[in-house]
Amino acid sequence: MIKIKNISKSFSPKKEILKDISLNINKGDIVAIIGQSGVGKSVLLKHINGLLIPDKGSVYIDDFCINTLTFSELQKIRKKISMVFQFGALFDSMNIYDNIKIALDNATKLKNKDKAKVIKESLAAVGLPDIELMYPADISGGMKKRVGIARAISISPQYILYDEPTTGLDPINTDKMILLMKKIQKREKSTSVIVTHEMRIINELATKIIMLKEGKIIFDGTPNELNSSSDKYIKYFISGQK
Repeated sequence: MIKIKNISKSFSPKKEILKDISLNINKGDIVAIIGQSGVGKSVLLKHINGLLIPDKGSVYIDDFCINTLTFSELQKIRKKISMVFQFGALFDSMNIYDNIKIALDNATKLKNKDKAKVIKESLAAVGLPDIELMYPADISGGMKKRVGIARAISISPQYILYDEPTTGLDPINTDKMILLMKKIQKREKSTSVIVTHEMRIINELATKIIMLKEGKIIFDGTPNELNSSSDKYIKYFISGQK
């Protein structure tokens, strides 16, 4: 379970990005964090795995307050969490095999032959068999995102965090990405948190919606509750995305 209690975050005295944010994410939830650009969605996501530390408040993963842990303690918690970055975040100097292996090196004690098996299975799961020896420069942007997901699922995480998984994709590849995310959710049965603008993810995948506006939560509910909301801003946001 993820618990966020009254967190605030500023990057300058005049720019408070998150303002007293509190929310609970239960085991198995698929949470979409939505809102206009610049309202703090990705900043909130990065607090969940300790990439950012709040100025005020606390973030709990399975009852551990991660913003008070030592680095080594935090690393143990991070073994439960995978993050899928916006553009895959692959290392250009490494082939696909090594880009995935680095996650296994950090999170597991598997032998190399077992890592090779996991890498092969993870790539097959995202529809990219037999590309282990290719490099990021050899594959498309959509394929890079899928490799990022393969790396994420390779460690069998309890939590998967997605930062704008469909950004930069054409409609066909957006459809493929959403289908892949559904497949991964069914396979992994993990708790997922997705920063997105994509209404299909909101309506077809998410079980819970968090909407941010000016650094605050203005909606916390189900997709049906979001779509039936009478709030003018929410109605404008939804219609503007269609």
